[in-house]
Amino acid sequence: MNPRRKKRLGIILAIFFGISATVGLMVYALNQNMDLFYTPTELVNGKDGKKPEVGQRLRIGGMVVVGSVSRDNESLRVSFDLADVGPKVTILYDGILPDLFREGQGIVAQGVLKDATTIEAFEVLAKHDEEYMPSEVAEAMKKTHEPLQYTTEQKEGNAQ
Repeated sequence: MNPRRKKRLGIILAIFFGISATVGLMVYALNQNMDLFYTPTELVNGKDGKKPEVGQRLRIGGMVVVGSVSRDNESLRVSFDLADVGPKVTILYDGILPDLFREGQGIVAQGVLKDATTIEAFEVLAKHDEEYMPSEVAEAMKKTHEPLQYTTEQKEGNAQ
């Protein structure tokens, strides 16, 4: 092989390995920042046959269980239970909760799974108003909740 071809081959291989390394690092970085969304039932029972691993970053959405909010008097530490139709999941959060946070309210928490039913949250988001629900929560709720069936009397307002 003549020197000119060797030089071209070297340049092409260097470019190829450079692009490969760049793509590999991008995939690795994106994988580290990926947060999967779960409902409490999916977290405990598994989603598509797969449960998240302890230490995994995730987002979870559901309703704050009434009577479950516990605040530490010495710090901003708060713990509360989150549920949908199934099991409860405990959320631990150290910070100021949103103004719209209330018991019985829908929220989305982002954090790290500490054990099978406990999440250490670093962000808590409360829903905006009565009608709004994050699309991920709405889709998950559609799967697990059956719509209410009303009788004709109830629809007309004659039922007691």
